[in-house]
Amino acid sequence: MPKKTVAAPVVLVGAVALLSGCTAGGGAESHAEGDNVLTYLESNWFNSLYPPAAGFYPNGGVVNQLTDRLLYQDPETLELQPWIATDLPEINEDATVFTFDIRTDVTYSDGTPMTAQNIVDNFDLYGQGDKDRLLNVSEQISNYDYGEVVDEDTVRFHFTAPSPGFAQATSSYNAGLLADSSLQLRNEDFGPGGAANVIGSGPFVVDSETLGTDLVLKTREDYDWAPPSLEHQGRARIDGIHYTLAAEEAVRSGALLSGQADAARTISPPVERHLEDQGVQIVAAAANGMNNQFAFRFNHPLLQDIRVRKAIIHGVNREEIVRILLSDSYPLATAPMTSSALGYAEQPGAYTFDPDQARALLDDAGWTPGPDGIRVKDGQRLSLSVNHALPQPRSKEIVTMVQSDLRDLGIELNMVAGDRATQNAAQKDINRVQLMHTMVGRADYDVIESHLSVNRRDSLLNNAGDGTPVDAKLEELLQKVVSTPDDAGRAAASKAVQDYLTEQAYVLPLFEEPQVYALAPHVKGFVTESVARPSFYSVYFDRDGEDN
Repeated sequence: MPKKTVAAPVVLVGAVALLSGCTAGGGAESHAEGDNVLTYLESNWFNSLYPPAAGFYPNGGVVNQLTDRLLYQDPETLELQPWIATDLPEINEDATVFTFDIRTDVTYSDGTPMTAQNIVDNFDLYGQGDKDRLLNVSEQISNYDYGEVVDEDTVRFHFTAPSPGFAQATSSYNAGLLADSSLQLRNEDFGPGGAANVIGSGPFVVDSETLGTDLVLKTREDYDWAPPSLEHQGRARIDGIHYTLAAEEAVRSGALLSGQADAARTISPPVERHLEDQGVQIVAAAANGMNNQFAFRFNHPLLQDIRVRKAIIHGVNREEIVRILLSDSYPLATAPMTSSALGYAEQPGAYTFDPDQARALLDDAGWTPGPDGIRVKDGQRLSLSVNHALPQPRSKEIVTMVQSDLRDLGIELNMVAGDRATQNAAQKDINRVQLMHTMVGRADYDVIESHLSVNRRDSLLNNAGDGTPVDAKLEELLQKVVSTPDDAGRAAASKAVQDYLTEQAYVLPLFEEPQVYALAPHVKGFVTESVARPSFYSVYFDRDGEDN
C-alpha cells in the first residue's frame, strides 16, 4: 500500500484518558495476550455484521476478520485467486452458471464443518434476501436464481441473466461465509450487542463486546486455510484485536503518539502530515471504485438545463480543494471512477476550472444576477442544496469551498443540516438534495451500476418514481456493464457509461478517496483488502526494530 512522507508535528495527546485500559506498548492490558493484542481505534462503531450490510467501513472492518470467502482478490492487482474454492470457477458462456470446487477441511469457530450445503445456503440468503427477517439482498449479487450442491466438494450457482460480476462478489467481505447458526439470525441479531452471534471460519473469533464502545477478537488457534497466495499461513501472528471507539481524532492521534494504541482509521489530511513526522506510519489504501464526487440530480427543474450543470462543473476549483484541504493521498479525479478501478476511462479536459466559461453558460441559459448576487430566472433564485456526506473526508469543508466558488458565479449552495439519519432521508428526496456528495468502493466493473442504476443506489435519482428511468439511455448503458460476459466487453461498456456521464454533465468527480490508516512504528504486515477494509491476519509486532 502507498505510504507518504509529509511533515510538521502537532501533539494531540490530551484526550487519551478513555484508553486507560491499554498499555503503552499497544496491547490491551486487561487481556491475557497482553502486548501481542493489537489495539485498533475506530472513529465510528459498527451497526451491522450481516455481511451484505458490511459496506459501512466499521462493519466491514470487523466482518473481514471473522469470515473467509470462496475467492480472494489481490488488493494490488485486483486478480481473483483461490481461497475456500480450490480454483477459479468454471463459468458458462453467458455467465449464468458458476461452478466452484471447494475445500472440505474447513470448520467454523463453533466447530461445525463448512459443507457444500452450507455454502449454498449462504449464497441463497445473500442472493435472495429474507424479507421476513429484514435481511437484504447483497448489492453485489445480481440476477441470482439458486444454488446447487453438485457433490461434497462442488457447488454451482444459477442466474436468471448474465452476472459476470459474481466471481468478484464471492471474494468480498459482503459474501463472508457464516455457520448455519448465524444464517438463522434476524437482522437485529447482527447489530451492536450481537457480535458473538456472528460465527465465521476466519482467523479471528469474537471474545467480548461492550455495547457501542469496545469489541475484542481473539485469534483462532487452529486456523489453517488462508488464501494460498499469501506469504503467511496458519494461525494469525497476533493474539487478537481490541477495537475501541475513539470518535475524536485528537484521541486517536494522541493514543498513537503516546503508545496507547497500535492502529487507527480515519486520519484527516492535516493530522496525517503531523503524525508521520513523529514516526507514525501512514497507509493510504485505494478504494478502487467510484471517485469522491457530486452527482447531479438532473431531473430537478434547476438542473434540467445542461448549461447549468456544465457551469457548476467549470465553476469549481477542484485543484484548490485538494491543495488546501487534502494531501498527496488524494489524487485529483480524472474520471468518474478511480484510476486503479476496473473499467476506469480517463475523461481528458472534462472538469477544467474556467469560471468565465461557467458565467457565460449561465448567461446563455437566461440566469441573470439578482440584487444579492444570486442569479434569478423567471422570479426563481438559482439555489441548490447538497448533503453533508458524513462518511466522506472533510465533506463540510469541501462543500464550504464549493459554496464560495459557486457564489462567485451567482449560484447559491446550501448544506443540509442534521445527523446520519437526517442525511440518509434527505439524499432520497430530489427536493431536499440536488447535488449528492458521494462515493462507492468496489473492485469490480459492476461498481458503476451499483452507484447509478435505478435498481441500486440511484445516486442521480434517475428513477421516475415508478421504477422506470428518466434517462433510459443511461440505464441501458449501465445494464450492459453488468450483463456483458467478457472483461473486454465490460471495460468497453464501463467506458461508454463514463463518456455519457461526461457528455451529459451528470457528475463532477473531485478526487480519488482512500481510507487513511495510522500505524505505530512497530506494526508490520498490515494490508487492506481490495476496497480498503483492514486485514489483520498477517500483522505482527516488531518492537525491537529488527525489520529495519
